[in-house]
Amino acid sequence: MKIGIIGSGVVGQTLGAALRDKGHDVVLGVREVSETELDKPRSQAETLRAWTAKTKVPVVTFAEAARFGEVLFNATGGGVCLQALAIAGEANIGTKILVDVSNPGDFSTGVLTSLPHLTNTTSVGEEIQKAYPSARVVKTLNCAYIGVGVDASKVAEGGGDMFIAGNDPDAKTAIETLLKRDFGWKTIVDLGDIVGARAMEQFLILWFRLYTLRGTPLFGVKIVT
Repeated sequence: MKIGIIGSGVVGQTLGAALRDKGHDVVLGVREVSETELDKPRSQAETLRAWTAKTKVPVVTFAEAARFGEVLFNATGGGVCLQALAIAGEANIGTKILVDVSNPGDFSTGVLTSLPHLTNTTSVGEEIQKAYPSARVVKTLNCAYIGVGVDASKVAEGGGDMFIAGNDPDAKTAIETLLKRDFGWKTIVDLGDIVGARAMEQFLILWFRLYTLRGTPLFGVKIVT
């Protein structure tokens, strides 16, 4: 598939490399190509430049990524994703599948301090769906470290369970297929419509606590009965 990724941080880069390795045609979107400073050997720009050279994934603007992709991934932070998607453009997003992997946490101090972009009555995933009612928003991959998200074999039992939520059954089926075929997930747990994103984003608090206590993000969760 043609896949446009909105966001060029660790999550976007990890998704881009994994999807490219599986044969998809991928572009990575940034706010402005000039902001990546690909010609300057320092900080995040240096990392992104090295990543681009290694993966051969083109770096384009948010709008170009949204226009290019048959399927889009929102890999920006929960606090800025609506702004990023606005730059990408409603016309470019259209009725496409938009996979939201964002989380609403505040990590400004280096640790998870709060979920400032979430309440008990909404979620980032729901707000994206409200802002882009024609898009087929699917929430997934936010409940696992992204390195595990794109390679479930890093954790026992095929990564455990991966959660998914969204209003469009066909869109969820398409992404479930991708998760199983390309990322190795054996069990996908459907949490229903996009309101299920609320529980998935609140899970971040438990996930981060487990990560802190275990000292590794290489774990998953498994529902047993």
